[in-house]
Amino acid sequence: MSSILDLEIFVRVADSGSISAAARALELTPAAASIALKRLETRLGIRLLARSTRSMRLTEEGRRYLDSVRLALATLADAEQALKQSGEGLNGVLQLAAPSDFGRNVLLPWLDDFKRAHPNIRLQLLLNDRHADLFRETVDIALRFGVPSDSTLVALPILPTHRRVACASPDYLARHGTPQDPTELGDHSALLYLRNGRPYNSWRFNRDDESVEVEVHGDYLSDDGEVARRWALAGHGIAYKAWLDVAEDVRAGRLRTLFDDWHGESVPFNLLCPHRVQVSERVKVLQAFLRERCAALSR
Repeated sequence: MSSILDLEIFVRVADSGSISAAARALELTPAAASIALKRLETRLGIRLLARSTRSMRLTEEGRRYLDSVRLALATLADAEQALKQSGEGLNGVLQLAAPSDFGRNVLLPWLDDFKRAHPNIRLQLLLNDRHADLFRETVDIALRFGVPSDSTLVALPILPTHRRVACASPDYLARHGTPQDPTELGDHSALLYLRNGRPYNSWRFNRDDESVEVEVHGDYLSDDGEVARRWALAGHGIAYKAWLDVAEDVRAGRLRTLFDDWHGESVPFNLLCPHRVQVSERVKVLQAFLRERCAALSR
């Protein structure tokens, strides 16, 4: 019988493609992780991973074995969780990736509340507007706006649709005037955001059966959504942001939304998992918590 640690190391290496990354995630040395893999392959009498000096990939036998190992580990984790839950509540590690702006300004205080309700859960949070690779990085779940680009990911809905809004500070609007229609955005300074390495400078709006796409321009460009929000607060221009990112700023009067009879681009907001077997009780509870908080903020 293979040890649970050997199986966990195998799954981590398969997901990350790196023994070193798997070892770091499990707080082991690379040498210890490599020995565990060799021990597992020796016991099974098969090669699970094809290795070269520059890369590592699963063999056909490794791919088949990986699915069974995932299911076995998930079943074991659920069984342990069920035993502990009545006495200790939820426990274990939640490794979560989230967009920078939403993560810093909205999610962080929410997670404080979540942690108070579930003190035995350990949180690991990665904030980055670059989409984490859930199959390679040490992240189990990720919050993302938009339709998943990878159809193999499991999408747990937080909000079925979520809109973007054009917004600016009262100071900027006092100095430059308030555009009354999306087509007037071309006369204003747009705070641009890099999406997949390209400026996101085509902003979409809808009203009833009407649709318009406006090409915008400006002197400010960043790959971090939090920076675009701060530029808007500082009065540098007009931002096109997810409502969740700026809801509190709008309610506090720090930002004002524009063209309220028009609706910005609508996208879903999901909690993504790489595999169904990773939808643990911890993840389900977090999903329910986030759905409730996001729904309240979206009203």
